Amino acid sequence: QVQLVESGGGLVQAGGPLRLSCAASGRTFSSYFMGWFRQAPGKEREFVAAITRSGGNTYYADSVKGRFTISRDNAKNTVYLQMYSLKPEDTAVYYCNEGPTVQAMLGRDYWGQGTQVTVSS
Repeated sequence: QVQLVESGGGLVQAGGPLRLSCAASGRTFSSYFMGWFRQAPGKEREFVAAITRSGGNTYYADSVKGRFTISRDNAKNTVYLQMYSLKPEDTAVYYCNEGPTVQAMLGRDYWGQGTQVTVSS
């Protein structure tokens, strides 16, 4: 099965940028979408962004539209999330996954360790 390793998180001041990476190995990119999700303490995991296999179509949660950009490099089996204008409410553990739909990804039973993003005010 696919193995996912997220990286790039850290502590950043509000308004700053951060770039996250997700490296996949094993059985990789076998689904139509790859996506980013996040989970804050005490809250449910939520959708952030998704990208199709070709990279030609992207989708974003309303909360991050205009601030985040998802991209992928299939040759490297890697998906990225470039974040700008970060807000304290963006603080969460960020995860990546794959699936035929956003809902299918959200319902997956396997997740990596995630990478912590903390935005200070």
